[in-house]
Amino acid sequence: MLKIGEKAPSINSIDENGEVIKLEQFKGKKIVLYFYPKDMTPGCTVQSCNLRDNYQKLLDNGYVVLGCSADTPEKHQKFIKKYNLPFPLISDESKEVLNAYGVWGPKKFMGKEYMGISRTTFIINEQGVIEDIITKVNTKNHTAQIVK
Repeated sequence: MLKIGEKAPSINSIDENGEVIKLEQFKGKKIVLYFYPKDMTPGCTVQSCNLRDNYQKLLDNGYVVLGCSADTPEKHQKFIKKYNLPFPLISDESKEVLNAYGVWGPKKFMGKEYMGISRTTFIINEQGVIEDIITKVNTKNHTAQIVK
C-alpha cells in the first residue's frame, strides 16, 4: 500500500473518450484521484454525484478531479452522461493503475471472496506527492473529507 509522502505512481491510461490521461499533465495542480468499484452502482453513483455537486468548491480549492475504475470507456460515457459528471473517468481495464495504487485485491461480500476495487481516494499535491489517502470513504459527504 502506498503511503502519504510518497511520489504518486504515474498514470498512462485512457479516459471515457479514449484520450490519454497522464498524471504528469496535471503537474502544478492538486489532484483528487478517486478509485471506485463500478459505474452505475448505488455507492459509486452517490460518491460521484457528491463530487459533481461540489465540483466548483473543489475547483475553487485548486483541485482537479479524476475518477478511475476498471469499466470500459463506453460504460464511463454512459455514467457521465446519465449523471452529468463534469470530470474525466479513467478506464483501467488492464488494472495497471489499480495495481500501482494498491486498490485491486481480494474483497469479501456476504461470505464470498472475490477480486475487486477498494474504494480509495488519493490527494496528490502539485509536485506529484501523495498528501492524503482516504480509505474510509463517506460516499454521501466525500467532498467534506477532501476539503477540510
